Amino acid sequence: MLKIQLPDAQGKIASYSLRGEPLAAAKPASPFNRVSFAAAHVVANPLGNGDPSVSADIDWDSTIAYRRYLLGLGHSIAEAMDTSQRGMGLAWPDALTLIRLSLADGGPANAARIFSGCGTDQLAPADARSLDDVIGAYLEQLAAIQKLGGRVILMASRALARIAKSPDDYIRVYSRVLQEADHPVILHWLGEMFDPALKGYWGSGEFPQNMQTCLAAINGNVEKVDGIKISLLDAEKEIQMRRLLPASVKMYTGDDFNYPALIAG
Repeated sequence: MLKIQLPDAQGKIASYSLRGEPLAAAKPASPFNRVSFAAAHVVANPLGNGDPSVSADIDWDSTIAYRRYLLGLGHSIAEAMDTSQRGMGLAWPDALTLIRLSLADGGPANAARIFSGCGTDQLAPADARSLDDVIGAYLEQLAAIQKLGGRVILMASRALARIAKSPDDYIRVYSRVLQEADHPVILHWLGEMFDPALKGYWGSGEFPQNMQTCLAAINGNVEKVDGIKISLLDAEKEIQMRRLLPASVKMYTGDDFNYPALIAG
């Protein structure tokens, strides 16, 4: 029986026995017929790493080894995403370290299989004074990721949700940021059920109008958009939007209870 060391309720390290046998996973005999992204988390070091410059205790070697394992199973990596829905997880400096290490370990052969989260979390929403502040924060992260040779997932912005006054403001920001993308990006529309600060994202309280605004941002920059993932926990909304996307833009599905039916098509 496998045993691991974990902190107990008193903060002391204790031995914990895992029950049952781990599931065996092997690389498939043939390539997937879908693009599969694994939103891998980091491996925590409960004993601490002793480095005061790092805001989270992370076992970097194990974290990167886990990415290597997932790539070996045929998955691509959505890097620094669920790890850091940032503003509630890893801070941007640690997220950038994670992205740098992941890309370096993956090497050129996996460069197109690692997409990294690009957001505005280094800008506190309350500090955003204009759309240019939001654009600047997005471009700072975009430039840092692209300098490392990384591909990008453009994350929703709490600062943009706070400062935007209309749907046109969203289109302006996304169009400006997409202009600077070296490769087509994946957009991530995260709903308020995951982050209340994103309520009304795309400028309206109603899904049909928000979908049209998002589609306008995509259609105006279609050569810069690989695909989109909407996290709204509503199968019908995803189906509606999938049917309206340009033929060259993918709908990425996952992380909710509708996954089996949606992935079937």
